[in-house]
Amino acid sequence: MLDLREYGIEMWPQDRIEAFRKALLDWYDANKRDLPWRRTSDPYAIWVSEIMLQQTRVDTVIPYYESFLHRLPTIEDLAQAPEEVLLKVWEGLGYYSRVRNMQKAAQQMMADFGGEFPKTHEEILTLKGIGPYTAGAIASIAFQLPEPAVDGNVMRVLSRLFEVDYDIGIPANRKIFQAMMEILIDPVRPGDFNQALMDLGSDIEAPVNPRPEESPVREFSASYRNGTMDKYPIKAPKKKPVPVYLKGFVIRNEKNQFLLEKNQNAGLLSGFWSFPLLETKEPFEHDLNLFQVAEELPLDNPKERFMENYQLDVHWQDSSFPTVQHIFSHRKWQIELLVGLVSDSSDLVMANRELAWVSADEFHQYPFAKPQQKMWEVFQASEY
Repeated sequence: MLDLREYGIEMWPQDRIEAFRKALLDWYDANKRDLPWRRTSDPYAIWVSEIMLQQTRVDTVIPYYESFLHRLPTIEDLAQAPEEVLLKVWEGLGYYSRVRNMQKAAQQMMADFGGEFPKTHEEILTLKGIGPYTAGAIASIAFQLPEPAVDGNVMRVLSRLFEVDYDIGIPANRKIFQAMMEILIDPVRPGDFNQALMDLGSDIEAPVNPRPEESPVREFSASYRNGTMDKYPIKAPKKKPVPVYLKGFVIRNEKNQFLLEKNQNAGLLSGFWSFPLLETKEPFEHDLNLFQVAEELPLDNPKERFMENYQLDVHWQDSSFPTVQHIFSHRKWQIELLVGLVSDSSDLVMANRELAWVSADEFHQYPFAKPQQKMWEVFQASEY
């Protein structure tokens, strides 16, 4: 076991640990939120909720959670779901590798565990897309195993309780908080203990504007006692996402259908449909040099590139739209919409692309990621 004293952390004596558990759980019993995944001990449902709650707000997750379980109520249903169904139930949640990994994990359970959810922490950890936090959450909530679930909220609370002088954003430091939780976790109610710390960290002990005077465990908190709440947790600022500039092509045919393209590339937004997109150079990248004539400048004409790439003769419309912006964890897309009409859309056969002419009332049949939803909203708002 990790020696916490080597990291400047003096763990409490056993009687203080027990008093802390009681104070935290008493508060949780009186204040816990009524959430749909807290009304079940089904590990499949708890797993779905935990994966959805990664990087996503609780209020956003609730309707997705209920819809997902209605559409894919069992491990077998998830394992066998076609890609279009899989992406549709996750449409708009983002971080789509999560649901792809869930399907792979469901297929593992069908192959290795007889279609049942594994019941030990070690077995749960073998599933695709499940790391220490998610495994700990499922093991403790569904099976009442005393396994810590250490996420950012928990690390924030522990940092303030013990004035931990280690950056919670560095993955190697997670072992410190894991070791602390292995000592602190309530062996009788481990699931409630983990959820209580998460609730505390997401509300009263939030990263911005915490309310330490309302904390049920303030008498245990070194940072509250020493007036250092603003110092903890230690966390280096995130790098800003890199801007990416794109043109989004809203192309209609003579039947008032829109051109959609399926993203066939592996990785970001794979399998989703959207208006065709072309990445362009940064704005003003080619500022005119005093010694360079305009004709010598490299030209990037997105409209010409589009017509050449898609083999369509487009009549371009002179329309102006607000820039569509969407932030991923590492990229910031800025999309300028270009609108055009095609009079002859009979031939769309292209070996390297999957394309379709689709009417607006059929859009619901196609999985759209958030950037496409935003492009459509901006176009509709300006068009009508």
